Amino acid sequence: MVKIVGCKFKSGGKVYYFSPGKDKYEKDMDVIVETSKGKEYATVVIPEGEVDESKIVPPLMPVVRIATQKDKEQVRKNEERRPEAIKTAQEKADERKLPMKIIGCEFAFEGNKVAFYFSAENRVDFRELIKDLSAAFHMRIELRQVGIRDEIKLMGGLAPCGRECCCASCMNDFNKVSIKMAKNQGLSLNPGKISGLCGRLMCCLAYENDYYAEAYKKMPKLGSEVGTPDGTGTVVNINMLKMEVKVKIEQNDSVTYRDFKPEQLKFKRGKESEKEEKNDSDDVLPQED
Repeated sequence: MVKIVGCKFKSGGKVYYFSPGKDKYEKDMDVIVETSKGKEYATVVIPEGEVDESKIVPPLMPVVRIATQKDKEQVRKNEERRPEAIKTAQEKADERKLPMKIIGCEFAFEGNKVAFYFSAENRVDFRELIKDLSAAFHMRIELRQVGIRDEIKLMGGLAPCGRECCCASCMNDFNKVSIKMAKNQGLSLNPGKISGLCGRLMCCLAYENDYYAEAYKKMPKLGSEVGTPDGTGTVVNINMLKMEVKVKIEQNDSVTYRDFKPEQLKFKRGKESEKEEKNDSDDVLPQED
């Protein structure tokens, strides 16, 4: 086992492990850490602990010190520079008539580098743009093209649920999402209702998928014929949370609708249904563009 401190460089980002220094670290404490690219400002999310050596990506860099007020002031200044830097970079790109949209930037803690993130439909030759930006900022420049999901993660926004997008607020990484997850939950397959701001399937579909996947196996298929204590009927609605099935029963020129627990019904999922489920499980949303 190896002693570590878990830190994040930004909200919603990945957790990285560092070797603890001589100080005592607490959750949400700001620290300065050593990275392969120099010193960076980070926040402690996992106080000192131990992890298996197999989970460590060598070399394990150290926590240099607890952040001082001067360090925090430097980070604040870097944040204040971001809007103007993005505007300048976009203007330089427009002057070169490059088909790209600058969506974000990050200044290195030590102030010797700035990384710009941009989106574009195709690959862009930005070699001349780097020269322009180097002359404007007098520091090392990096340009990184990102996909549509990463664009939303960087820019943020309100999801259809009214809360901030999960990728920008609480997700460390993108999960695989499939159409089958939406079917398991009985959701409408209208793309407008199950897609996020990025136009891809909403990441939150995966949150409760384990429950719905198990519940789905116990339920008859919508529109199928089932046997009930009151006779044969047709499934017209399925409630996964209450584990209830609404069945339409036609007898003696009368129609009734009744709710049953799945264990009260007689039904079977045929080979056609199993084949459909297999095809759905292969329909997976890629993690990257």
